[in-house]
Amino acid sequence: MSVTIKDVAKRANVAPSTVSRVISDSPRISEDTKRKVRKIMEEMGYHLNINGRVLVRQSTQTIGIVMKDSATHSFENPFFSEILKGISESCHNRDYSLNLTTGESEESIFQDVVKMVQGKRVDGIIVLYSKEDDKVVPYLMDHNFPFVVVGKPLYGANKFMYVDNDNIEASREATNYLIDRGHRDLGFIGGDLKFEVTRDRLKGFKQAAKQHGIEVKDHSIRSIDLSDTVRNGKRIVKDLMSLSTPPTGLVITDDYNGLTVMSALQEQNIKVPDDVSIIGFNNTMIAKLSNPPLTTVDTNPYQLGYEASNGLIDILHEPEMIKRGVIIPTNIIERDSCHSIKPVMEKLEP
Repeated sequence: MSVTIKDVAKRANVAPSTVSRVISDSPRISEDTKRKVRKIMEEMGYHLNINGRVLVRQSTQTIGIVMKDSATHSFENPFFSEILKGISESCHNRDYSLNLTTGESEESIFQDVVKMVQGKRVDGIIVLYSKEDDKVVPYLMDHNFPFVVVGKPLYGANKFMYVDNDNIEASREATNYLIDRGHRDLGFIGGDLKFEVTRDRLKGFKQAAKQHGIEVKDHSIRSIDLSDTVRNGKRIVKDLMSLSTPPTGLVITDDYNGLTVMSALQEQNIKVPDDVSIIGFNNTMIAKLSNPPLTTVDTNPYQLGYEASNGLIDILHEPEMIKRGVIIPTNIIERDSCHSIKPVMEKLEP
């Protein structure tokens, strides 16, 4: 015979309603009581009857995840794996499952979202991006469906919750990191400018350059096409290194693209960091394993995912709660892909 909530309540010497509130992680129950009841649930082998709970509460206990790009491209980039780890950990702690979009185009991803909402397959949705001409967020707002965005909202910021970094400031600091090491010939390699994260990081790059009186030419600012990252990265590197004054310092807005650029530089016998210094973003496993290890801005992607999931589940439990914006701090992780350029006067010294 399976263990019931009443069995757990009797062993824990609490009311069945208390056990139910522990299961739903109610803030009305103290942490000591939660630990006590959860320990007894584990000892007795109690498992929540999800199907029964769905019928009673009209809840799927499932969170939908809308990917930035096609599933194929998204899973190639460990940044999204880190975000999903954070979401998964939060969902596990609060007894929720995940449902991911699997479309290979913007339209098919949108249709996945429509199916999630109209088919009542999920209780709420986490959108892993913010971009112009997006159909998903307006659709969710029109249908008053609970959701959280990972990224800075383009509009309606006071109407829904979002989790993000201060990407302008993070990019400004990354650019200053190169400038402080003597680099004045700078280049920027980002992703698609339709995405707000790329725009903000470009804005921070330009702000830092302007602050130091550095003129950045348009041909030193490039975007890598996700549809063919490797080939596109090689072409960009060839173009940049063929300039009359090639950059000695590159800000690259994703470690994944950073590795692509480093590989292309090596093919041209251009050494990192001796010839070109590179700073990336996200501090994923790629940054640690690249050769040389990549200096990068740690955007704490795990925490981005964890906070997004926790925030959404809070909204599901308390629909009238105030929607808030959460900013996750960033910091630069120094490794071996950047070095200082000696001032001219030092080079003239015997």
